[in-house]
Amino acid sequence: MTTSSTHPGTQADTHTDTPGKDAAVVQCQDICVERRGTRVLEDISFQVPASSFVGLVGPNGAGKTTLLKTMLGLIQPSSGTIHVLGHPPGRNGGAPSGVGYVPQRHAIAQYFPASVYDVVAMGRVRGLQLFSRLSRTDRDAIAKNLEVVGIADLASRPVGELSGGQQRRVMLAQALCASSRLLILDEPTIGLDLPAEHEFYALLRNLQAELSLAVIAVSHDLVALAGECDELICINRHMHIHGNPEDVIHSHAIQEAYSCEFNFLAGEIAHHESGDHVHTHRPAIVSPMPPADPEEEGR
Repeated sequence: MTTSSTHPGTQADTHTDTPGKDAAVVQCQDICVERRGTRVLEDISFQVPASSFVGLVGPNGAGKTTLLKTMLGLIQPSSGTIHVLGHPPGRNGGAPSGVGYVPQRHAIAQYFPASVYDVVAMGRVRGLQLFSRLSRTDRDAIAKNLEVVGIADLASRPVGELSGGQQRRVMLAQALCASSRLLILDEPTIGLDLPAEHEFYALLRNLQAELSLAVIAVSHDLVALAGECDELICINRHMHIHGNPEDVIHSHAIQEAYSCEFNFLAGEIAHHESGDHVHTHRPAIVSPMPPADPEEEGR
């Protein structure tokens, strides 16, 4: 577990050209990003250990989505270095990226002309040449991931007819088809009710353990994510704190990041301290959020 640190970051972060199985899957060192002449991320340094679950939080406009896009290779940093699975983002020796991505939930039209199988199969497309067909290996991977997320019986159903929780599982299976080492999830439980949220996190934890996955997840639900992850990172343009989730949510640094006072009611975080990942109560958080940055797409 990474020990807690506050801005400026102090974690050592060195890149190895031939990462082993247990090496960090993501390494960021002094990352700065500018958008339209404005610096939206500054001096961000951290690493994500293999097989770990790292949560990323921060107020609206903090740069969370920008950081995810930088890890995915969709945005280039103006300075600093970043390596994902031992390579610059988006590169993996000519093979598919090796990163499974679950974007924010968007409503899928009821009559969207694609089956669950079709949508999951899209996770294999990146490694295919133009007009090539799915191989036996591809089809086996699709079938396996439909099974592991519990929706094999829905494979032929139109994806638009599914519930929000089922659609989240479809996108998770698609991401697993793209990578069995690293998943990046942007607000994976947004729009889900509490039971569906608990089920999704339980599934994600089981997959992480069975497949030795590394998981990076962004969420506005600070307390719920803190109860699930191994490490918690809080940013607001800068790195404010990175460490043990329990230490992070009680820190002065996170109050500074959100520019507000947190009121954790006595007794309501007992489930947190017991290590129980199933939330029956949550701390009350008073958090007047600043206006969203346009670059954060409403986040």
